Amino acid sequence: MRNMIYKARQKTGLVRHLFLFVSLASTSAVVAQPPPVNQPRPAPIMSRWEKQVTADNAWREYPRPQMARQQWQNLNGMWDYAITSKTAPAPTTYQGQILVPFAVESTLSKVTKSLTADQRLWYRKAISIPKEWGGQRVLVHFGAVDYECNLWVNGGLAGSHTGGSDSFSFDVTDFLKEGKNELVLGVLDPTSSGEQPRGKQLMNPQSIWYTPVSGIWQTVWLEPVPRQTYIEEVRLTPELDSGRVRVEALLDKPANNYTTAIRITALDGSQTVATTLVRAGRTAYLPISNPKLWSPDSPFLYNYKVELVTITDPFGDTPRNRRPRQDEALRTAYANATVTGTPLDAVTGYFAMRKISVGPGPVPNQPVLLLNNKFVFQNGPLDQGWWPAGLLTPPSEEGMAFEIDFLKKSGFNMLRKHIKVEPERYYYLCDKMGILVWQDMPSGFLEGQNESPGDQSEPIRRSKGKEQFELELRRMMNRLHNHPSIVTWVVHNEGWGQYDNERLAAWVKALDPSRTVNAASGWNDRNAGDFYDIHTYQEEPNAPEPKKDRVVVIGEFGGIGWPIEGHLWNPAMRNWGYQTYHSADTVLAAYKKKYAKIVDYYQKQALSAAVYTQTTDVEGEVNGLLTYDREVIKIPIETLRQIHAPLFK
Repeated sequence: MRNMIYKARQKTGLVRHLFLFVSLASTSAVVAQPPPVNQPRPAPIMSRWEKQVTADNAWREYPRPQMARQQWQNLNGMWDYAITSKTAPAPTTYQGQILVPFAVESTLSKVTKSLTADQRLWYRKAISIPKEWGGQRVLVHFGAVDYECNLWVNGGLAGSHTGGSDSFSFDVTDFLKEGKNELVLGVLDPTSSGEQPRGKQLMNPQSIWYTPVSGIWQTVWLEPVPRQTYIEEVRLTPELDSGRVRVEALLDKPANNYTTAIRITALDGSQTVATTLVRAGRTAYLPISNPKLWSPDSPFLYNYKVELVTITDPFGDTPRNRRPRQDEALRTAYANATVTGTPLDAVTGYFAMRKISVGPGPVPNQPVLLLNNKFVFQNGPLDQGWWPAGLLTPPSEEGMAFEIDFLKKSGFNMLRKHIKVEPERYYYLCDKMGILVWQDMPSGFLEGQNESPGDQSEPIRRSKGKEQFELELRRMMNRLHNHPSIVTWVVHNEGWGQYDNERLAAWVKALDPSRTVNAASGWNDRNAGDFYDIHTYQEEPNAPEPKKDRVVVIGEFGGIGWPIEGHLWNPAMRNWGYQTYHSADTVLAAYKKKYAKIVDYYQKQALSAAVYTQTTDVEGEVNGLLTYDREVIKIPIETLRQIHAPLFK
């Protein structure tokens, strides 16, 4: 019956997208009695970067470029693994080896097995702590583990974490001994039998839903930090109109004295442009004279250095109850204080001077997106970030850079990172190479916790589910706050687990007023956030209606499918697009037709942005500008650039 409805209405992109949504609903509706799990198979196609991955070269780059220290140890490589019942104790023998940081289902992991909700995945790794780290505390960092995990160090429980896209760390100092140490990590992952944020993972992947990802899927690493106290977090927020950058440097515990201070230095290359001292636990402001602005056309990055220092008490013997309380008096006193000795801790990173906002545009009463106080159309693809052999884990920095470079050369200045959080080095490349990012929050829901287009009310969610979604949303925002490329937070995608949309949009805006908020990309608008966002997969995209109080954008359109023999995930299945063609000429004609409407809406109706589906093919989807293995560019780069050029005049 669904097939008959689908064929009868295939001219309408909304119904076409809804059909795919219903496919998930019918799958998740039988969670109580799940069908047999499809075991993942080795990737039938691979990108050139995936073919180059080995245990010795898997993700060797420093994983946290926004807050770097000199000393660290990479733990990526071969670990022991085992899969047991989730009720079983830790194994005494292991089944083989797995290549970290690739998920157990992936080909690059060298395992390629499913993990079901009633199983636990175990990892084991022997480590040694360098002698030069003596006298310091040792942190173990995980870029991301999907979904719930516990870490034992030499048999002692060192920490637990829940959240599939979050970076986290444990202080393991007290568990360590001389010589060899044993790390054991146990992981549970309900995938689509739970309502946790998981993006497009489905136990039995189909249509727009992909192979699950379980366990470690981003870099694992060790870092020594000073024993007494250390810099745990640095938050930088450019305030372009004030010509300054706000800096919040936070220690691992409060400093309840007047002699612990933070010295902050901004640099243009190696040349100091501003420096100040501030009392630990207080906000600092660095003036940036004649700032060099960051944009996709000129992605200039300043460097910074934050040091934990000791100063002479700026108030001498003055009793505490007689010391100044005014912020300006405190700021002046500390800025003029004298540093004694050498820094106790130091981290380096970068920031940019850029502003994203909403303001008046060329059409009266229709606000537009402004970059550095100017209207700049945001043209980008829907970017899923999946790879045939690595799944959610990119194969290398070179592979990620290739995609961003392709998009830039093709006339895109933005991408929408679709319900996935990338490794931090991905956003570093976006910052460095210059591309705007709309960052989606990964969705998660079960049948009954979703909406359909046109629904007037939102399903209610359990407190437990809301608490976890909002915790992970806030973690994502905190972790990625410093990246200038990220200009928009997308709270909900379509009706996928959408709830309390107005409240969440206001909450996100309050947490980060320096960025715009897209409350709901597509489907059911709740008059929230900065955007009115429609999805339109018709052969000629529809225009969003004008809005006096919000920008208007097309958050998804396009979906031109072209299955190319020799580059398909599964040639035996239906490889689909929203409209499917079979030659370069018909694909190009369809693309020109769609973008002609986008240009028209931009020129006449002050459309602020458009998101084309999509960067690459993904498993059974063939909507990509690139094939899934990134080997075939379906429309030449220069042709794409010419088609997009009118959007930047």
